[in-house]
Amino acid sequence: MSIVVLLSRDSLLLTQLQAAFARCAPQVQAVLADDPRALQARVAACWFPPAGSLGRLPGLQVIHSVAAGIDHLEHDPSCPDLPVCRVVDPGHRQGMTEYLRWAVIHYHRGFDRVLEQQREGLWERPLQRPARQFRVGVMGLGSLGGAIALDLAEAGYEVRGWARSAKRLAQVQTFAGLGELEPFLDGVELLINLLPLTAETRGILGRNTFSRLARGAALVNVGRGAHLDLDDLRQALASGQLRGALLDVFEQEPLPAGHPLWTTPGVSITPHMASAASHDCIAEQVADNLRRLHAGERLLNEVDRAQGY
Repeated sequence: MSIVVLLSRDSLLLTQLQAAFARCAPQVQAVLADDPRALQARVAACWFPPAGSLGRLPGLQVIHSVAAGIDHLEHDPSCPDLPVCRVVDPGHRQGMTEYLRWAVIHYHRGFDRVLEQQREGLWERPLQRPARQFRVGVMGLGSLGGAIALDLAEAGYEVRGWARSAKRLAQVQTFAGLGELEPFLDGVELLINLLPLTAETRGILGRNTFSRLARGAALVNVGRGAHLDLDDLRQALASGQLRGALLDVFEQEPLPAGHPLWTTPGVSITPHMASAASHDCIAEQVADNLRRLHAGERLLNEVDRAQGY
């Protein structure tokens, strides 16, 4: 029987994944790091693997993220130079679309202000603005970002999109490369980040970016926690340059109790729930790649580690 080792700091996720493998890929034994059989595993399925865990597995041939991104692997400095694959769930796009529709309406219709008014006991109806008068910027126009930009444009919003390379999307004004970042940002009222994390995009959500947005703009980060400069965010919120930020991703997850973000005025936090691959999909795709590895076939959804996606 084939063996996959599951590596994560999230004990609940490990339990859920073991159940998914038993249900959807019974031909695979999904074991944890402390199981002696882990030393025989050729594939490690990971989500924020503990430091040193990957380096203790001499039989590994493939490292498999259980998510669409791979940057969480950096949390284990012992991660070897092996092929890396990710999970691509057809339902991922739908979940992200639903989350971001809610996020856009939350700020467009002023629900953030209404909820704050409730805490203060105020009754003040916000101005209702047509969607076409609310400018949304989407950073990252890959399979997810492109679909989000089109969905919002079809809903009537004025949508701009920015990516590393040139893209063309109906009803969306597109920009490409660092040379077009500033004109993309100018006057945006809601900035959505869906970029992959690379050396070039790390810290991109900082003072320079915030200063180009419309005053009182809002930020939604569903990319990666390391995209965001937390000090610059707090300053932008305190000065009124940003009115709010909806954050779903963080450099350390779960976000520790007592972290300043929990109580920063204007910040709303969700627990990395914008969208995620289903546990069954993870088990099926990891099992399929394990089969492909044994058969000498091309792996599915292999990542260019240099680019980060």
